[in-house]
Amino acid sequence: MRDARAVGLLLGHAADRILGDPRRFHPVAGFGSAAAALERRSYGDSRALGTVHTVFLVGAAAGVGIAAERATDGRPLARTAVTALATWTVLGGRSLEREAAAVHGLLEDGDLPGARERLRSLVGRDTSALDASGVSRAVVESVAENTSDAVVAPLVWGSVAGVPGLLAHRAANTLDAMVGHRNARYERFGWASARLDDLLNHPGARLSGLLTAAAAPRRSAEVLRSWRDHAAGHPSPNAGVVESAFAGALGVRLGGTNLYGARTEHRPVLGDGRPAEPRDVARGTALARRVGAGAALAAAGAALIVGRAPR
Repeated sequence: MRDARAVGLLLGHAADRILGDPRRFHPVAGFGSAAAALERRSYGDSRALGTVHTVFLVGAAAGVGIAAERATDGRPLARTAVTALATWTVLGGRSLEREAAAVHGLLEDGDLPGARERLRSLVGRDTSALDASGVSRAVVESVAENTSDAVVAPLVWGSVAGVPGLLAHRAANTLDAMVGHRNARYERFGWASARLDDLLNHPGARLSGLLTAAAAPRRSAEVLRSWRDHAAGHPSPNAGVVESAFAGALGVRLGGTNLYGARTEHRPVLGDGRPAEPRDVARGTALARRVGAGAALAAAGAALIVGRAPR
Protein backbone atom coordinates (compact mmCIF):
# COMPACT_ATOMS: atom_id res chain seq x y z
CA MET A 1 0.00 0.00 0.00
CA ARG A 2 2.92 2.34 0.68
CA ASP A 3 4.03 2.27 -2.96
CA ALA A 4 0.57 2.28 -4.56
CA ARG A 5 0.27 6.06 -4.59
CA ALA A 6 3.67 6.61 -6.19
CA VAL A 7 3.12 3.96 -8.85
CA GLY A 8 -0.40 5.25 -9.54
CA LEU A 9 0.87 8.79 -10.07
CA LEU A 10 3.49 7.61 -12.55
CA LEU A 11 0.99 5.44 -14.43
CA GLY A 12 -1.55 8.26 -14.55
CA HIS A 13 1.03 10.68 -15.89
CA ALA A 14 2.04 8.13 -18.53
CA ALA A 15 -1.61 7.67 -19.51
CA ASP A 16 -2.02 11.41 -19.95
CA ARG A 17 1.08 11.59 -22.12
CA ILE A 18 -0.09 8.71 -24.31
CA LEU A 19 -3.85 9.27 -24.43
CA GLY A 20 -4.58 12.85 -23.46
CA ASP A 21 -8.03 13.72 -22.18
CA PRO A 22 -10.92 11.33 -22.88
CA ARG A 23 -12.76 12.41 -26.03
CA ARG A 24 -16.19 11.71 -24.54
CA PHE A 25 -17.68 11.51 -21.05
CA HIS A 26 -14.81 13.34 -19.38
CA PRO A 27 -15.43 13.40 -15.59
CA VAL A 28 -14.19 16.99 -15.38
CA ALA A 29 -16.79 18.05 -17.96
CA GLY A 30 -19.42 16.29 -15.86
CA PHE A 31 -18.23 18.16 -12.78
CA GLY A 32 -18.43 21.43 -14.70
CA SER A 33 -22.00 20.70 -15.77
CA ALA A 34 -22.98 19.92 -12.18
CA ALA A 35 -21.27 23.10 -10.95
CA ALA A 36 -23.09 25.18 -13.56
CA ALA A 37 -26.43 23.64 -12.59
CA LEU A 38 -25.79 24.37 -8.92
CA GLU A 39 -24.77 27.94 -9.76
CA ARG A 40 -28.07 28.54 -11.54
CA ARG A 41 -29.88 27.62 -8.33
CA SER A 42 -27.59 29.18 -5.74
CA TYR A 43 -26.02 32.23 -7.39
CA GLY A 44 -26.02 35.49 -5.47
CA ASP A 45 -23.84 38.56 -5.68
CA SER A 46 -21.99 37.93 -2.43
CA ARG A 47 -18.76 36.38 -1.20
CA ALA A 48 -20.66 34.29 1.35
CA LEU A 49 -22.74 32.49 -1.27
CA GLY A 50 -19.70 32.03 -3.47
CA THR A 51 -17.78 30.55 -0.57
CA VAL A 52 -20.56 28.06 0.14
CA HIS A 53 -20.62 27.15 -3.56
CA THR A 54 -16.87 26.54 -3.58
CA VAL A 55 -16.66 24.65 -0.30
CA PHE A 56 -19.55 22.37 -1.22
CA LEU A 57 -18.24 21.43 -4.66
CA VAL A 58 -14.57 21.06 -3.72
CA GLY A 59 -15.59 19.16 -0.59
CA ALA A 60 -17.76 16.84 -2.67
CA ALA A 61 -14.85 16.11 -5.02
CA ALA A 62 -12.57 15.39 -2.06
CA GLY A 63 -15.29 13.18 -0.58
CA VAL A 64 -15.39 11.07 -3.73
CA GLY A 65 -11.64 10.65 -3.43
CA ILE A 66 -11.86 9.65 0.22
CA ALA A 67 -14.55 7.08 -0.58
CA ALA A 68 -12.43 5.66 -3.41
CA GLU A 69 -9.42 5.24 -1.14
CA ARG A 70 -11.46 3.67 1.63
CA ALA A 71 -12.94 1.21 -0.86
CA THR A 72 -9.42 0.10 -1.82
CA ASP A 73 -7.94 -0.20 1.68
CA GLY A 74 -5.81 -3.33 1.92
CA ARG A 75 -5.79 -3.85 -1.87
CA PRO A 76 -2.61 -2.35 -3.32
CA LEU A 77 -3.40 -3.12 -6.96
CA ALA A 78 -6.85 -1.56 -6.70
CA ARG A 79 -5.41 1.50 -4.94
CA THR A 80 -2.80 1.84 -7.67
CA ALA A 81 -5.47 1.60 -10.37
CA VAL A 82 -7.73 4.17 -8.69
CA THR A 83 -4.82 6.57 -8.21
CA ALA A 84 -3.73 6.14 -11.83
CA LEU A 85 -7.28 6.73 -13.10
CA ALA A 86 -7.69 9.84 -10.97
CA THR A 87 -4.30 11.16 -12.06
CA TRP A 88 -5.10 10.62 -15.74
CA THR A 89 -8.46 12.32 -15.23
CA VAL A 90 -7.08 15.50 -13.68
CA LEU A 91 -3.91 16.03 -15.73
CA GLY A 92 -4.10 18.10 -18.89
CA GLY A 93 -0.57 18.16 -20.27
CA ARG A 94 -1.06 16.17 -23.46
CA SER A 95 -4.24 17.98 -24.50
CA LEU A 96 -2.57 21.32 -23.80
CA GLU A 97 0.30 20.32 -26.05
CA ARG A 98 -2.08 19.27 -28.83
CA GLU A 99 -3.81 22.64 -28.79
CA ALA A 100 -0.50 24.50 -28.81
CA ALA A 101 0.73 22.33 -31.68
CA ALA A 102 -2.42 23.08 -33.65
CA VAL A 103 -1.83 26.83 -33.34
CA HIS A 104 1.82 26.35 -34.23
CA GLY A 105 0.91 24.41 -37.35
CA LEU A 106 -1.37 27.20 -38.53
CA LEU A 107 1.37 29.76 -37.95
CA GLU A 108 3.86 27.65 -39.86
CA ASP A 109 1.38 27.45 -42.75
CA GLY A 110 1.00 31.23 -42.77
CA ASP A 111 -2.65 31.03 -41.68
CA LEU A 112 -2.63 33.86 -39.13
CA PRO A 113 -6.47 34.24 -39.01
CA GLY A 114 -6.79 30.51 -38.36
CA ALA A 115 -4.12 30.66 -35.66
CA ARG A 116 -5.93 33.55 -33.97
CA GLU A 117 -9.17 31.59 -34.02
CA ARG A 118 -7.64 28.38 -32.67
CA LEU A 119 -5.81 30.35 -29.97
CA ARG A 120 -9.16 31.13 -28.35
CA SER A 121 -9.24 27.58 -27.01
CA LEU A 122 -6.16 28.40 -24.93
CA VAL A 123 -6.58 32.01 -23.76
CA GLY A 124 -9.34 34.36 -22.71
CA ARG A 125 -7.86 37.47 -24.30
CA ASP A 126 -9.00 39.11 -27.53
CA THR A 127 -6.96 37.47 -30.28
CA SER A 128 -8.40 39.27 -33.31
CA ALA A 129 -5.58 41.81 -33.75
CA LEU A 130 -2.57 39.71 -32.71
CA ASP A 131 0.32 39.33 -35.11
CA ALA A 132 2.35 36.12 -35.34
CA SER A 133 4.58 37.20 -32.45
CA GLY A 134 1.57 38.05 -30.30
CA VAL A 135 -0.03 34.68 -31.01
CA SER A 136 3.25 32.92 -30.22
CA ARG A 137 3.61 34.83 -26.95
CA ALA A 138 0.06 33.95 -25.93
CA VAL A 139 0.60 30.25 -26.63
CA VAL A 140 3.86 30.11 -24.66
CA GLU A 141 2.24 31.94 -21.74
CA SER A 142 -0.70 29.52 -21.76
CA VAL A 143 1.57 26.48 -21.98
CA ALA A 144 3.67 27.75 -19.08
CA GLU A 145 0.75 28.63 -16.80
CA ASN A 146 -1.24 25.50 -17.56
CA THR A 147 1.75 23.22 -17.17
CA SER A 148 1.92 24.49 -13.62
CA ASP A 149 -1.84 24.46 -12.96
CA ALA A 150 -2.85 21.31 -14.85
CA VAL A 151 0.23 19.10 -14.46
CA VAL A 152 2.62 20.07 -11.69
CA ALA A 153 0.16 21.31 -9.06
CA PRO A 154 -2.20 18.30 -9.20
CA LEU A 155 0.79 15.95 -8.96
CA VAL A 156 1.96 17.84 -5.88
CA TRP A 157 -1.41 17.39 -4.19
CA GLY A 158 -1.63 13.80 -5.33
CA SER A 159 1.72 13.07 -3.72
CA VAL A 160 0.71 14.38 -0.29
CA ALA A 161 -3.05 13.72 -0.25
CA GLY A 162 -3.65 10.94 -2.76
CA VAL A 163 -6.88 10.68 -4.72
CA PRO A 164 -8.72 13.24 -2.53
CA GLY A 165 -5.95 15.76 -3.19
CA LEU A 166 -6.02 15.13 -6.94
CA LEU A 167 -9.79 15.55 -7.22
CA ALA A 168 -10.07 18.50 -4.85
CA HIS A 169 -7.36 20.41 -6.73
CA ARG A 170 -8.97 19.80 -10.10
CA ALA A 171 -12.37 20.84 -8.72
CA ALA A 172 -10.94 24.11 -7.40
CA ASN A 173 -9.08 24.75 -10.66
CA THR A 174 -12.24 24.10 -12.69
CA LEU A 175 -14.32 26.41 -10.51
CA ASP A 176 -11.75 29.16 -10.87
CA ALA A 177 -12.00 28.83 -14.66
CA MET A 178 -15.79 29.02 -14.42
CA VAL A 179 -16.42 31.75 -11.86
CA GLY A 180 -13.07 33.21 -10.78
CA HIS A 181 -13.36 36.26 -13.03
CA ARG A 182 -13.10 39.97 -12.33
CA ASN A 183 -16.37 41.11 -13.82
CA ALA A 184 -19.73 42.33 -12.62
CA ARG A 185 -21.23 38.86 -12.15
CA TYR A 186 -18.33 37.10 -10.47
CA GLU A 187 -16.32 39.79 -8.66
CA ARG A 188 -17.82 38.67 -5.34
CA PHE A 189 -19.38 35.27 -6.08
CA GLY A 190 -16.16 33.95 -7.60
CA TRP A 191 -13.85 35.42 -4.97
CA ALA A 192 -13.53 32.23 -2.90
CA SER A 193 -12.88 30.04 -5.95
CA ALA A 194 -10.16 32.37 -7.20
CA ARG A 195 -8.46 32.63 -3.81
CA LEU A 196 -8.60 28.87 -3.19
CA ASP A 197 -7.14 28.20 -6.62
CA ASP A 198 -4.30 30.64 -5.90
CA LEU A 199 -3.62 28.90 -2.60
CA LEU A 200 -3.65 25.37 -3.99
CA ASN A 201 -1.45 26.30 -6.96
CA HIS A 202 1.13 28.14 -4.85
CA PRO A 203 3.45 25.16 -4.17
CA GLY A 204 3.06 23.82 -7.71
CA ALA A 205 4.07 27.12 -9.27
CA ARG A 206 7.27 27.31 -7.22
CA LEU A 207 8.11 23.70 -8.04
CA SER A 208 7.41 24.50 -11.70
CA GLY A 209 9.94 27.31 -11.55
CA LEU A 210 12.60 25.04 -10.08
CA LEU A 211 11.83 22.26 -12.56
CA THR A 212 12.09 24.75 -15.43
CA ALA A 213 15.59 25.64 -14.30
CA ALA A 214 16.45 21.94 -14.07
CA ALA A 215 14.89 21.22 -17.49
CA ALA A 216 16.96 23.98 -19.15
CA PRO A 217 20.35 23.49 -17.46
CA ARG A 218 22.26 25.71 -19.90
CA ARG A 219 19.96 28.61 -19.04
CA SER A 220 19.23 27.82 -15.41
CA ALA A 221 20.86 31.07 -14.25
CA GLU A 222 18.65 33.08 -16.63
CA VAL A 223 15.57 31.17 -15.42
CA LEU A 224 16.24 31.98 -11.79
CA ARG A 225 17.17 35.60 -12.59
CA SER A 226 14.01 36.12 -14.62
CA TRP A 227 11.92 34.59 -11.82
CA ARG A 228 13.57 36.84 -9.25
CA ASP A 229 13.35 40.04 -11.27
CA HIS A 230 9.98 39.74 -13.02
CA ALA A 231 7.57 37.31 -11.35
CA ALA A 232 6.33 39.70 -8.66
CA GLY A 233 5.07 42.19 -11.24
CA HIS A 234 2.55 39.74 -12.71
CA PRO A 235 -1.05 40.12 -11.46
CA SER A 236 -1.15 36.40 -10.62
CA PRO A 237 1.05 35.24 -7.73
CA ASN A 238 1.53 31.89 -9.46
CA ALA A 239 1.44 32.51 -13.21
CA GLY A 240 4.14 35.15 -12.83
CA VAL A 241 6.55 32.58 -11.43
CA VAL A 242 6.22 30.00 -14.17
CA GLU A 243 5.83 32.45 -17.06
CA SER A 244 8.94 34.38 -16.06
CA ALA A 245 10.80 31.08 -15.64
CA PHE A 246 9.77 29.94 -19.13
CA ALA A 247 10.79 33.33 -20.53
CA GLY A 248 14.24 32.90 -19.04
CA ALA A 249 14.56 29.33 -20.28
CA LEU A 250 13.50 30.19 -23.83
CA GLY A 251 15.30 33.53 -24.01
CA VAL A 252 12.14 35.44 -24.95
CA ARG A 253 10.00 38.26 -23.64
CA LEU A 254 6.52 37.43 -22.40
CA GLY A 255 3.88 39.64 -20.77
CA GLY A 256 2.86 43.07 -21.97
CA THR A 257 -0.51 44.44 -23.04
CA ASN A 258 -3.52 42.15 -23.39
CA LEU A 259 -7.09 42.96 -24.46
CA TYR A 260 -10.05 41.34 -22.72
CA GLY A 261 -13.11 42.59 -24.55
CA ALA A 262 -13.47 46.24 -23.64
CA ARG A 263 -10.79 45.99 -20.95
CA THR A 264 -7.10 46.59 -21.63
CA GLU A 265 -4.62 45.09 -19.18
CA HIS A 266 -1.03 46.33 -19.18
CA ARG A 267 1.15 43.66 -17.63
CA PRO A 268 4.88 43.99 -16.99
CA VAL A 269 7.27 42.40 -19.44
CA LEU A 270 8.66 39.06 -18.29
CA GLY A 271 12.18 38.15 -19.33
CA ASP A 272 14.97 40.07 -21.06
CA GLY A 273 15.10 38.21 -24.37
CA ARG A 274 13.73 38.79 -27.85
CA PRO A 275 10.04 38.85 -28.84
CA ALA A 276 8.41 35.42 -29.11
CA GLU A 277 8.35 33.75 -32.53
CA PRO A 278 6.35 30.80 -33.91
CA ARG A 279 9.30 28.45 -33.38
CA ASP A 280 9.14 29.22 -29.66
CA VAL A 281 5.79 27.44 -29.43
CA ALA A 282 7.43 24.09 -30.19
CA ARG A 283 10.33 24.94 -27.87
CA GLY A 284 7.87 25.84 -25.12
CA THR A 285 5.90 22.60 -25.41
CA ALA A 286 9.12 20.58 -25.36
CA LEU A 287 10.14 22.42 -22.20
CA ALA A 288 6.71 21.77 -20.69
CA ARG A 289 7.09 18.03 -21.37
CA ARG A 290 10.36 17.97 -19.48
CA VAL A 291 8.87 19.94 -16.59
CA GLY A 292 5.90 17.56 -16.43
CA ALA A 293 8.15 14.49 -16.42
CA GLY A 294 10.22 16.01 -13.64
CA ALA A 295 7.07 16.75 -11.66
CA ALA A 296 5.87 13.14 -12.01
CA LEU A 297 9.18 11.81 -10.72
CA ALA A 298 9.25 14.33 -7.88
CA ALA A 299 5.66 13.51 -6.93
CA ALA A 300 6.35 9.78 -6.91
CA GLY A 301 9.40 10.33 -4.72
CA ALA A 302 7.44 12.52 -2.33
CA ALA A 303 4.64 9.94 -2.21
CA LEU A 304 7.14 7.24 -1.20
CA ILE A 305 8.46 9.48 1.57
CA VAL A 306 4.94 10.26 2.80
CA GLY A 307 4.01 6.59 2.66
CA ARG A 308 6.95 5.62 4.84
CA ALA A 309 6.54 8.39 7.38
CA PRO A 310 5.64 7.22 10.93
CA ARG A 311 1.89 7.42 11.55
